Amino acid sequence: MLRPVAVVLLGLLVSSSAFALETMRIAMSEAGAEVQVSGQGLSSGADTEEATFQPLGTRQAIVRRRGKKLEVNGVAIAGNSVRFRAVGETLGTGESSEKPLKAGGMEVRGDVVVRLYREGLQLINVIPLEDYLAAVLGSEMPVSFPPEALKAQAVAARTYALQKKLEAYGSSFYLGSSVLHQVYGGVNREDPRTLAAVKATRGEVLTYELAPIEAYFHASCGGRTESGLAALQRDLPYLQPAECPCGRLPASRWSATISRSELQSALGGSPSGFKISGRTGTRRASRVSTSDGITLDGPRFRQRLGYTKLKSLDFEVEETSHGYHFTGRGYGHGAGLCQWGAKALADGGSNYRDILSHYYPGTDLQQLY
Repeated sequence: MLRPVAVVLLGLLVSSSAFALETMRIAMSEAGAEVQVSGQGLSSGADTEEATFQPLGTRQAIVRRRGKKLEVNGVAIAGNSVRFRAVGETLGTGESSEKPLKAGGMEVRGDVVVRLYREGLQLINVIPLEDYLAAVLGSEMPVSFPPEALKAQAVAARTYALQKKLEAYGSSFYLGSSVLHQVYGGVNREDPRTLAAVKATRGEVLTYELAPIEAYFHASCGGRTESGLAALQRDLPYLQPAECPCGRLPASRWSATISRSELQSALGGSPSGFKISGRTGTRRASRVSTSDGITLDGPRFRQRLGYTKLKSLDFEVEETSHGYHFTGRGYGHGAGLCQWGAKALADGGSNYRDILSHYYPGTDLQQLY
């Protein structure tokens, strides 16, 4: 049963209106000294929720950096940022409706902020949380997965986003758009199935002691999830190893051949005598070493070698005439919700609440708004 979240949590999340709660600030990309923003009924204003937006009279704006100043279509503006909104006319009603914007090679809902950043410009998407989630789902999980798996992912992604917002509140942006946070591909990643999953779980979040949890997730754990401490240095009671049905799926198996030069580059020295010298409780590599005394912890080794090349730390390795052959299970850090495991559980009849309870034990599913 869903329970209302404590008033203290709402106080932390809401500033002057419910809109503040439901709005995310996502770093889209960085640009050089010039960027193009386009959209129907393009308007601009200050980067505040109370800003008045003025029509530009054009579908396109060129924003240029001139030293420490900004220009929009050749006209200097005050401040270090400008916010754009696309407003169209709703046929037959006379009421305005927000339309998608194109900026930095991405089409997005909500507003786009262009601001001075380092030596160039940065684009930030200010977007309602539920719109953001529909695109995240289409970027993070195959839309062909069962509806209950998509719903579980929607709740996890919403919870993750709100927790990061609390952590970064008051900053220029709360999350990036890459795998380092949640992959976000804009309007093109929306799908009727992701929209349905978001709508069906609107406002639902996972909490522990009345606060949104750190709802980490990954593609495949290979049969058993990892603890938050071992995977992410986050010792959290709801991120503990759990058995997972994804281990029976072919998608959880992988192999890779790494050349000696690639391994040398990752290690920072000769790979002579390379071996796994430490493992976690779930048998993932916690440490690798060489006979020359080089030692690296598992997560750093995977980062250096490349996340797509070394898909997980649940691997065995042997030296061959072509280099080093890795065979492993899973894809990702292994903590929290396993997406392929969620699919398997949903295929077996579990609903999204069951799935979330399995991967985040001890948490509560609550209705935030």
